[in-house]
Amino acid sequence: SDKMLERFCGHFLSSKKAEEFFHTLVHGVLTYRAAIDGIINTFSSNWKIDRMSCVDRNILRIAIYEMLMCDDIPVKVSINEAIEIGKKYGTEESGAFINGILDSVREAKATGDSRLRISDAAGGGSVRNDTDKRGIE
Repeated sequence: SDKMLERFCGHFLSSKKAEEFFHTLVHGVLTYRAAIDGIINTFSSNWKIDRMSCVDRNILRIAIYEMLMCDDIPVKVSINEAIEIGKKYGTEESGAFINGILDSVREAKATGDSRLRISDAAGGGSVRNDTDKRGIE
């Protein structure tokens, strides 16, 4: 709920800018979660999303949202941050696992791969992400 998010922000986030970015990530991942999960399943060899650790799964969700929807964040920054968070809070294998999936998504984005479509669960449209523009279909 929004009250819980506000409580979290009050305890852990020190700037208005960080709080705004936090809300962007949370609401974006929640809005596009089904499509993001489909992308994770597409690019994770022999791993279904429900078999992944909760930590790895949520790091991947946030990173993929950033990579596809936050044009102001360089893709490599999203990948590197996700890997570091995975190493810190996941298992010994988390960094390599996260890197493998996100690098495949990065390559697909660079080539305009159509498997990177994110359906808007709220509105029924879809957002197409190219390397140089974002459009609504």
